[in-house]
Order: sequence, then C-alpha cells, then structure tokens
Amino acid sequence: MTSAHHLPAGKAASGPYAVDVTPESAGWAHSGLRVLELPPGGTHLFTAGDSEWIVLSLGGSCTVAVTDDFGQDEFELRGRADVFSGVSDFVYVPRDATASLTSHEGGRFALTGARCERRLPARYGSAESVPVELRGSGTCSRRVHNFGAAGVFECDKLIAVEVITPGGNWSSYPPHKHDEDRPGEESQLEEIYYFEIAGHEGTPGLGYQRVSPSGHGSGTDVLAEVRGGDVVLIPDGWHGPSIAAPGHDMYYLNVMAGPGADRAWLIRDHPDHAWIRDTWASQPVDPRLTP
Repeated sequence: MTSAHHLPAGKAASGPYAVDVTPESAGWAHSGLRVLELPPGGTHLFTAGDSEWIVLSLGGSCTVAVTDDFGQDEFELRGRADVFSGVSDFVYVPRDATASLTSHEGGRFALTGARCERRLPARYGSAESVPVELRGSGTCSRRVHNFGAAGVFECDKLIAVEVITPGGNWSSYPPHKHDEDRPGEESQLEEIYYFEIAGHEGTPGLGYQRVSPSGHGSGTDVLAEVRGGDVVLIPDGWHGPSIAAPGHDMYYLNVMAGPGADRAWLIRDHPDHAWIRDTWASQPVDPRLTP
C-alpha cells in the first residue's frame, strides 16, 4: 500500500535540508520539521518566522546563536553520538528570531517546529532535565524521551518527543488517535514521524508503520515499510503500530501541533485494541531498555 503520507528518505529534501516538511508541503496548518546536515566547520542561518523551533542533535554538537528584538543568546549544544546513544540537550528558538548553527566537527540536527502566536524567550534544555519514560511492557516496551512534551518544557504550540523501540517490539500501540477536539478527552494534533533504524554489519535496517482511517478528517491510510530518513505524515487517523524488525532498533521523532487553545497531548485508544494495556502489569519491561 503506497500513500502520499509516506515520504521515503530524500523525497522531502529541499536546499540545505535532508528533510524539509512545512505546513504548506504537508497540507495542514501547524507542524513542521527540518533535518540539517552540517559538514565540519559548517554554519547554517535560518529565520524562525511565524513558528517556534526546538533544535535537537541527531548526532554531533553545535553552537546555536539566537538573535531577536531582545538581543542575542548563545548556547552550546553538547549533543550525542547518535540517536541510540542517549538523551540529547536542546535549544528553543522563539518565533520572529534568527538562529545560527555552527558545528566544529559536523553533525545532523533536527529542527522541530510549530506555527504559534506567543513569543517565548530563547532557552537551553539540558539532557539531564529530560524525563525518560519506559512505556508498555513485554514486546510493547519502548523508551520515550519527553524533551518537548506538554507539561515538561514550555512552548506555545509545539509538542515533540523521541521514542526508542528495541528490535522485534511494537510501539505506538495500541493504535490511538488525536484528530478531534474533545475537551478533556482528545486533542486535535497534526503529527510527523521521522525515523532512523539501526542497521547490522552495513545492512540498513527497516520497520513498519500503520495508520488507518478513523472516520474523521481525510481518511489517512498508510501501511509503509520505513527506513532511516523516512517521514510519515499523520493529519488524522488511528496510528500504530510502529514495528521494529528483529535485530533493528527503531528511533522516531514525533512533532505535533494543533489549533487548540490548550497545549495538550490527549489521545483515544482504538476500541478494538485498548485491552492490551491491561496485560502490561503482568509482564516485565524489556530489559534492553533498563539501565
């Protein structure tokens, strides 16, 4: 099954970005994602425009200089070796600002963005401050890095988290959705999934992503084999599972935003599969995720 919502690696590239998903290119109103690759000594300048951004290392370190009407701030982003080596620190870039990224040794950086109205101050988020959640159990075990989650780090609209799924496990399961505004029960959020998959002895890894129609919105329907650098766009629908093939750990970066006045991630589980949560208490968490 093919879908315009699955963008294989390279399909969303534009200019300096290996991935450049804008609200316009996605066909929605709020969420965006860029993946920037800098060579050793490389510098990149971007304007935030009407969006707020979080700069996150996918591998490597950089200096982030942010300039706006209030002056200039400079932050050292320590980063990490790669997405499977732990949590990264990050930098928040407010709307209407200009940001410059400079990397002495080179690296790859995600710019997670959302259109917003409030202009908040530029800030640094340490890796040590990021809540790490072990979600699910058994073959549904995964680790979530809640660096830009609602209630964790203040943004106006942007919600962003990372998920590590060990090879052979399922995540984004049970399938869930957030395509309706149901106060206190469900948020309306557009979502981007960006994938990296661990390879083996030079062979690229792979995984699978499912999105099925919920009866709301455009009827998004995706069954995709995903590889490193792929993107899946989810304007609506039940999404999940995200399946990591045995032997290939899966990473994905989630970027979300929507029209609601409250910045919240409220989901509704698929009624056919919600029962799986009741089984988790009787199973241990996958030991590959524990210290």
